[in-house]
Amino acid sequence: MMNVRFRSTISSVVIGFVLSTAVISGCGSNDETSTESTSTSLAPSTTVAATTTSTSTTTTTIYAGPPTLAPGASLPVPEPLPPEDAIEPEIVIGEIVIPALMVAQTIYQGMSMPTLDKGVGYWPGTAMPGYVGNVVLGGHRVSKKKPFRNIDLLVPGDEIYLTTSDGTFVYAVTEQLIVEPTETWIVNQTETATLTLFACHPPHSTKQRLIVFADYLRKEVT
Repeated sequence: MMNVRFRSTISSVVIGFVLSTAVISGCGSNDETSTESTSTSLAPSTTVAATTTSTSTTTTTIYAGPPTLAPGASLPVPEPLPPEDAIEPEIVIGEIVIPALMVAQTIYQGMSMPTLDKGVGYWPGTAMPGYVGNVVLGGHRVSKKKPFRNIDLLVPGDEIYLTTSDGTFVYAVTEQLIVEPTETWIVNQTETATLTLFACHPPHSTKQRLIVFADYLRKEVT
């Protein structure tokens, strides 16, 4: 199942080498029973197939083709994980909203425990929201703000909104699975715009990781 989803990934060999000894973060001692290469510029598609404007709100939904890779550009390359207790600079990436779970949280750049304690963490070097590649976000389930407490309840079709300075990008859940903490293939970059959420599993344990995959759906502009 894992190889099928990522059989088109062209960066898996590089990433596998860089992250071969890493362990997927997302929990840690704060979850009660605890057991960086520079991305290149990738441009979203600007071709609009149709535009609809709501008369009751100020939100315009742009139904456009998915983001495309700029000519000559390469896929992003995820950075290695920092030490678990590293104090990372506070850099706000944007906001994540999951209507089905009534979740709205700030996304911070970084994957250390102090960063995840603030909200949702963005894995540096992975794709940015709305761009080609795999956006990877991690969060706690039972400690601090516990933004991903109920991501196991997400089902295919549920929408996830990621807002940055570039706009609001909507992804639709496709599947979820449980993996071991060492299975860092989940951050592999894809040739389409995708999103990966991860958190410790089961709740109150760091034994495994719960993964939720989603595909790019559309862009919304306010």
